[in-house]
Amino acid sequence: MAELAWLNGRLLPAAEVLIPATDRGFTLGDGLFETLRLQDGTVRDTPAHFARLAAGAKLLRLPLPFDAAAMGAILTETAAANHLRDGGLRLTLTRGPGPRGLPPPISPRPTVLVSAFAPPARAVEIAAIIATSIARDEASPLSRVKTLNYLPNILARLEAQERGAEEAILLNHAGRIAGASIGNILVRAGGIWLTPPVTEGALPGIRRARLLASGKVRQAPIDQDTLRRATSLCVCNVLALRPITALEGATLPAAPVDDLAGL
Repeated sequence: MAELAWLNGRLLPAAEVLIPATDRGFTLGDGLFETLRLQDGTVRDTPAHFARLAAGAKLLRLPLPFDAAAMGAILTETAAANHLRDGGLRLTLTRGPGPRGLPPPISPRPTVLVSAFAPPARAVEIAAIIATSIARDEASPLSRVKTLNYLPNILARLEAQERGAEEAILLNHAGRIAGASIGNILVRAGGIWLTPPVTEGALPGIRRARLLASGKVRQAPIDQDTLRRATSLCVCNVLALRPITALEGATLPAAPVDDLAGL
């Protein structure tokens, strides 16, 4: 983690950042976040991230304290202050402090926190399981935004760890594929890369959108039989494209992702 964080207009040593005990992001998970990629000193896809954040804020009735340009300036300032050219940035937005109870304050004072981090060290190829402990609710509008409540993903990931894998594929309530704990799932079947539609519970990922726009990936509902017959599997998010080389203990060939990696 980098040394300086941006909190409500100020750059502070990360170790000195203080969030009030009454902040609803801490007490209730009442907020959103975005993780952005920093590449060669440039924050990628800021307009797309802002659009998803704004959609989430509208859903949560949470006021946005910045526009797209101001958000970009905050992110760039944080990266520059940490002398970081490659890695990532996480922007966390909460409704801010509030009284005890569920009803939000009439005039909320949102908390905005931005932290920067160097490129994480991760295994390039991973083993995955199909989560049985938790399902993704494709009918919930919250499946389309990145809220601070990531417990379904955490439970799925814990199940993966307990079963000797690094990743978990989540099903929706219909038993079809929704995504992975850390991003979108790509399934190669019949020589075509497929990914589930948002209506199946898939997060509208930023990299996923680029892959769909390129025409190299198509949307389609994916059942478990298709998943198990896939010739290649891959998990993607803005930070990485990670081939799955084992599913439920069965070995898969490494996915040919060279044509996707630049997107």
